[in-house]
Amino acid sequence: MTEFWQEVHIRAAAAIADQVCHEMAELGCVGTTVEERTLDTFIPPDPDEILSDTYLLKAYFPAQDHSADLKQRILERLAWLSELFPEQAPCLEAVLEIRNEDWAENWKQHFGLQHIGRLVVRPTWEAYRPEAGEAVVVLDPGMAFGTGSHATTRLCLEALADLFQQPPFPDRVLDVGTGSGILAVAAAALGATRVLACDIEATACSVARENALANGVAERIEITLSPLVELPGQYQVVLANILAEENCRLAEQLVAHLAPGGSLVLSGILQEKEAMVIKAFAPFALDGPQVRRGEEWSCLVYRKG
Repeated sequence: MTEFWQEVHIRAAAAIADQVCHEMAELGCVGTTVEERTLDTFIPPDPDEILSDTYLLKAYFPAQDHSADLKQRILERLAWLSELFPEQAPCLEAVLEIRNEDWAENWKQHFGLQHIGRLVVRPTWEAYRPEAGEAVVVLDPGMAFGTGSHATTRLCLEALADLFQQPPFPDRVLDVGTGSGILAVAAAALGATRVLACDIEATACSVARENALANGVAERIEITLSPLVELPGQYQVVLANILAEENCRLAEQLVAHLAPGGSLVLSGILQEKEAMVIKAFAPFALDGPQVRRGEEWSCLVYRKG
């Protein structure tokens, strides 16, 4: 077990805390915490109290990540987010080395079995005997974004599970911004015979390959660092669990990779930016969207006529 960890402190606006956690996960973070409001058990909170609009995020990286290199990579990601959110720019406050307190074991209380249609996502420490027709994905919290517990990923999994409810199942699936590979693995487990998963982070691609191997579907999943514009072919399902701004920027490419009759699933969209994404996809000949919402997030599902 790792004895030391790098603890990274980032001050971020509440509105972009999830995006910051997303970026840290793609850099290899194995866990994040967000400071919580301290309450007195015997004194009810003042409803008129003005709460801080920023959070202190703590992200944990293995100590073998060289602190100078890690700091530079984090600063690059935060600079990118600052361009997207100039009025809510996050700030790196500290990179500390801390001793292992077995905090990773505490993650287990937050992750259990998840039933999503006929899809079941389970961590390795949970025993489960699947029922007839169920597809099981084994995935632990780890070094890349996506466990199924976050609303953006769960909304994608729900939409994907619906597409595989009745045969004939979609055959070819494209997963853009694969992260942990959970959507790619789930598509293969549900019945897709060819899945192409891409990500801009080498760490994410490595973790996605490990998860594909662990689930016995690696022969049906190709994982690549190549950008979307360089990927060939069209797919019956295109998944993009990325930021709203990235969905808008890649709109033309995402639609170009969607086969006639295929379904486009867009997530990672804050509800306040739902209209912006719908406007970006309005010029294309698509039916929809069907809108799913969870917590403060939206997932849009289009169909290409």
